[in-house]
Amino acid sequence: MTNIEAPTGPGVFVSRWRTEGPVDAEVLNQWKTELDWPSWLSLAEAALLMDAPELLETMTVHLSEGERAVLGLVRRRWLGDTHLSEAIEAALAVVRDPETRDLALEGRLRMERGLVRFEAGDSEGAEEDLTWAETRLKSVAKASRDHDLSLLNKAAYHMAQGEALMALQVYGDISRKAGHAHETIAISRLGASRIRHALGHHFDAGRHAWNAHKHAMLASQVQMAIEAGSLFLDLAIDFQAEEAQPMHVQVEEARPLNLEDEPPVFAVHPSDIQGVFDWCIGHLEPGWGGPERPALRAMLTLAHRLGKMEHFDELMRQPEAVDDPMLAAVAQACSASSEDTDAWGQRLTELTMI
Repeated sequence: MTNIEAPTGPGVFVSRWRTEGPVDAEVLNQWKTELDWPSWLSLAEAALLMDAPELLETMTVHLSEGERAVLGLVRRRWLGDTHLSEAIEAALAVVRDPETRDLALEGRLRMERGLVRFEAGDSEGAEEDLTWAETRLKSVAKASRDHDLSLLNKAAYHMAQGEALMALQVYGDISRKAGHAHETIAISRLGASRIRHALGHHFDAGRHAWNAHKHAMLASQVQMAIEAGSLFLDLAIDFQAEEAQPMHVQVEEARPLNLEDEPPVFAVHPSDIQGVFDWCIGHLEPGWGGPERPALRAMLTLAHRLGKMEHFDELMRQPEAVDDPMLAAVAQACSASSEDTDAWGQRLTELTMI
């Protein structure tokens, strides 16, 4: 669990345009084939969001009428338009027309309509659209980008409604072995870990956090990997055991339980704790400044709990280098002497008085 694969996907496509372009639409088609990317629409969305208008114009010839309608909706949202209902209905009319029918895009648009309905306070309509969209996309584009989004949005809807167990069931539909994107798996396991922890299911909470860390790394999502890794450490520190199997073995051997089964005992080998801790420490953004440093706050707290404060000796000597008031408060709580406590208290006062 120490390697991050090179990122692939729409961002690589846009970067290639910037280094090797401009090129014509035929060459773009060759690039898409080399990338083995399934959708022109997602590439067009990346070009829009990454401010590559010439690339977007060149690839427009490859977009279907339905894809152009969806891209128009994405552009309106990107420009800050919050009145999207008419645009969604217009795009739905295109993808439902017998001459331009696109079953997958209809699922995408029903998902978009569900989100708009939720924002408007129409919970019943939102649930109907989100459920319909997930069912359609599962049938025609399973494990695609849009299907993944539909699952995550459906889970988020249930969490917003206070239906944690329903969200957990949706997260469970995102199998690690069904072709879903690593990022999707990581997000789902983060959510599942927090729900399981709230239910007092220690082993499942730890297992999901471990998987979230692993799949965030595979997705090259470093900040998410640190978030998941710090969650795993927070859950696992009090359950260390020298006789415990390696965590990756426990994860692979985990099976659904019957009602009469005893839940697994959560036990983590210290080497797994050390490995995740070292990885997260090694991938923190450099320096101590910046107004928001949540990853640094988390790892400083965990270093203090683990007795590994030597990793932050430099930070603890430099209160003036910290701009995040919450980080200053954590450093004050982790101080080893009254002098350090006073110094960090002074810096916290300075930051909160600004």
